[in-house]
Amino acid sequence: MSEEVSVKADVPDPAVPVSDPNRFRALFVIAIAQLMIVLDASIVNLAIPSAQADLGIAPQDVQWVVTAYTLAFGGFLLLGGRIADFVGRKKAFLIGLLGFAAASALGGVAMNAQLLFGARALQGVFAALLAPAALALITVTFHDPKERAKAFGVFGAISGGGAAIGLLLGGVLTEYFSWRWCLAVNTPIAILAALLAVRFVRESKAHGDTSYDIPGAVTVTGGLLALVYGFTKAAPAGYEDSAHWTDASTLVWFALAAVLLTAFFVIESRSAHPLLPLRVIRNSNRAGAYISSLMVGAGMFAMFLFLGIFLQTILGYSPVRAGFAFLPFSVGIILGAGVAANLLPKVGPRPLMIPGLIAGGVGMLLLAQLQADSGYLSHVLPAMVIMSLGMAFVFIPTASVALHAIDQHDAGVASAMINTSQQVGGSLGTALMNTVAVTATSSFLVANAAAGPAVMPEALTHGFTRGFYVGAALLFAAAVVVFFMIRIGADAVKEDDEAPVHIG
Repeated sequence: MSEEVSVKADVPDPAVPVSDPNRFRALFVIAIAQLMIVLDASIVNLAIPSAQADLGIAPQDVQWVVTAYTLAFGGFLLLGGRIADFVGRKKAFLIGLLGFAAASALGGVAMNAQLLFGARALQGVFAALLAPAALALITVTFHDPKERAKAFGVFGAISGGGAAIGLLLGGVLTEYFSWRWCLAVNTPIAILAALLAVRFVRESKAHGDTSYDIPGAVTVTGGLLALVYGFTKAAPAGYEDSAHWTDASTLVWFALAAVLLTAFFVIESRSAHPLLPLRVIRNSNRAGAYISSLMVGAGMFAMFLFLGIFLQTILGYSPVRAGFAFLPFSVGIILGAGVAANLLPKVGPRPLMIPGLIAGGVGMLLLAQLQADSGYLSHVLPAMVIMSLGMAFVFIPTASVALHAIDQHDAGVASAMINTSQQVGGSLGTALMNTVAVTATSSFLVANAAAGPAVMPEALTHGFTRGFYVGAALLFAAAVVVFFMIRIGADAVKEDDEAPVHIG
């Protein structure tokens, strides 16, 4: 494609965006950043047993190695998106990269559990600034619909396959180096990405109202944190414990979440400078993309966690072998993303997303049939391939729909909503499915007490499969949401971006 500026009668048309000659180099840098963000949600999963033994982390606190990251990430994303819009997306991108590098280095040298949890939370905070800036930069950098579809294809492939790559990398680093490298490896990568971004990424920012909605930021962040923590409190503390859904301490967190989130929407409806302009989510298509993204995040995050434990604990895989076992998922996402990116401008998002979600649900149902003696090739691999191909047809259209026809002033916050829905969904889904799994395992142990400790593999597998059923239900429900709420077709996806964008 020509990189010359379109002209009419030899006079540049200010309404036609200028093509950035470095746009594909910028995409490469953005892809590095997005890969780091996605990797860090899963890279520590296979390293948890080593970190637990090294730092003496109590069993009931192990979950915070993952949850501290997703909580901070999901809780601060909306604010991060607004900061990126107002201070400049490139500037926010650079701050996020350097902060992420520092937090990763801190986690790599953590001498106790509290410092590790704090470093993971800091990673989440800087990821909350970095992620919406990255996606918004794609939106304002690529204006040709075909090029933008390809850019979203790269972004979607990374978003979908990054978790599996994280498991592979985490297994290799843990087995051959140290669990600490699962965090420290980000530092040199983030610094390199920042250096490249200085040269190849162009600045853009929102204009007009650039005031911050502090009450909105406080209530939405507090509400999301309280909601996720409420689900965490509801989970049994162990296999001899029961769920705590009706405990006063759990209900207090849910009530606090309801009050804060209700207050947030009231504030947003009345604020002159809202953190989340309600016009962003009043659009049925965008709302459908956000809701389905939350459901997908809820199902897929817990799937990786459960399947990783199954491979190591039940099938006896080493960390690196378990990591390689997830590689077909990444390959499926990458191959499917290429097909989806080419089909999206031709058929539109809905004909891709609905079959993709159904395929993902079918793959999850296949995992729900696992037994303690099930083989990887016969049971796990087929389900993984079906899910990966299905999810590739979901991630790319979701990003496109969520940012379709969005005003440039709101590009950052609309981008943040995609990641917010995924991360909050992942946190909620992990807590919910973990509660279901542990409760089912406890019930199985009670029913088979006469068999003694020998029944534990069957009990654990029974719990995992009940969690997989919940994941399948979430993906099927997401398909229903897409069917009723997402209405744009191929013509809308093909529309060129003719809104003028300020490039600094």
